[in-house]
Amino acid sequence: MSEFNFNNKTFSLLENSESGKANSETQFKYKQEGDLVTADYYGGSIKYGKIIAHLSNNILNMLYQCITTDNELKSGKAIAKITLTKGNKMKLRLNWEWLGEKNESGISEYIEN
Repeated sequence: MSEFNFNNKTFSLLENSESGKANSETQFKYKQEGDLVTADYYGGSIKYGKIIAHLSNNILNMLYQCITTDNELKSGKAIAKITLTKGNKMKLRLNWEWLGEKNESGISEYIEN
């Protein structure tokens, strides 16, 4: 079992690649049951999004989908490495990729609020 607990935790963006859609206004609200982690996200350029992930030690293997404020449907996958800050907050570093024609990819970082 993992040392990390995402249940009822909120995360916000620290840094994102240019082709990412989340911004500083996007909030991620997580839930967890065992090794299943889910999140709803919205704000900024995201009208609504959903994450489903498997937690194994300090790695989240994620699938995500969203609709933007421009009504663009997007989906992707990511591997998130989890670390703890000096203040004992969780930090996520995602290596992500949009699924579809362009398959743009990037790196983003999120911090527990």
